[in-house]
Order: sequence, then C-alpha cells, then structure tokens
Amino acid sequence: MPRTLICVSHCDGASGEDVARLVAMQLGLRYVDEEIVAAAAQRAGAAPGLVADAEQRQPLLRRVLDELGATGAAAMVAAGGIPPPILAERPPPRGDELRRFIAEAIEAVAAEGHVVIGAHGASFALGARDDLLRVFVTAPASVRAHRVAQQRGVDDKEAEHQIRAADKARADYLKRSYDIDREGPADYDLVVNTGVLSPREAASIVAHAAR
Repeated sequence: MPRTLICVSHCDGASGEDVARLVAMQLGLRYVDEEIVAAAAQRAGAAPGLVADAEQRQPLLRRVLDELGATGAAAMVAAGGIPPPILAERPPPRGDELRRFIAEAIEAVAAEGHVVIGAHGASFALGARDDLLRVFVTAPASVRAHRVAQQRGVDDKEAEHQIRAADKARADYLKRSYDIDREGPADYDLVVNTGVLSPREAASIVAHAAR
C-alpha cells in the first residue's frame, strides 16, 4: 500500500532536510519540521527555544524559533494544521515533559496523514504503522564535515567537532526519549547515503519506495 506518512531522520551534515523537502515536493505531501517544535511549545506553554533545547537541536533553529516568539509559533501551528492545545499557566516544564509534548505534537501531525516529518525522532515516536515509511539519511563523516564547514563558515576542525557533538546529542535524545541504546539501520525501512547520491536522487528513491 502507498505510504502517505514519511519520517525522515538524518544526521548533521547529511542534507537530510533537503531530501525530506524534495520527497514532500515529489509526492505532493506537506513538509513539517520546525512546526513540531512550535506545536510542542504551545502545548507546554514554553518558549520554542526551550523545546529545541530539549531536543539538543542546532543553535540556529533555537534562535529562529525564539525570534518567532509566541505569535510566530501560533502562526506556524495554524499553517501546518496542527490542532492547538488548551494552554494553562504552569511552571517551566521539565525535560521529560518537553519530550512528551514533542511526541504528542508528532502524533497530532501524523493523525492528519499525507505528510513528511523531518527529524524529531518521529520514526520512534510513531512506532509500527502500515502507512508509515521510516527513512534515515546519512553520509560519511568526512562528507558531512565538509558540508558543515561550507554551510556555517567554520574550519574543518570545528566542523568535525560540531558533527561529533550533534551525533552525541542525537544519541542522548533517543536514549532519554525512546530508550534506544544504539540507533542502527534496522530501525528504519530505508537508509540513503548522500555521500553517494545527490539529495534529489535520494529523494527519488524514497518517493519510489513510498508509492
């Protein structure tokens, strides 16, 4: 059967965001990424940057979301069609609460279907579903570091440090959130290597698998 719910996980520097957006474009599906953080922030009554910190995502994303603020977050949620939760005054949520809000936001998006979800450990949050295709985008560390250096204007040593830190943060998040000791290829239905494939080629393979 066609897969109309696609979760694209990726490591830093693997061009996973590009692949996910291209998959959505090729299949005519919505693409959701930062909207998950915005929706989780609304549910938690917290700043979007605090939710991004719970995921240990990249500082750039945290800055963008903080600049959006509550109004921008609400607009992103409305544009993505995520049902707004009822907010109540509460103390700042703990890390485990924030991760629960992230999982709830993922489930709300998935319930609508016909969507590509980028990152957020969505493949683990949703588990086994007949309509779900779980994808992981990777590349050799040297390729990832080269891309990070070019995209962020840092030297090779700093780029290598950033991808190591991102890999550790990702592993820590998956352990805390989903009790995943070691993420591996068997956790996904499809793994694509953008060290060999261009993002467009990788997206075409994913789209073909989803049809």
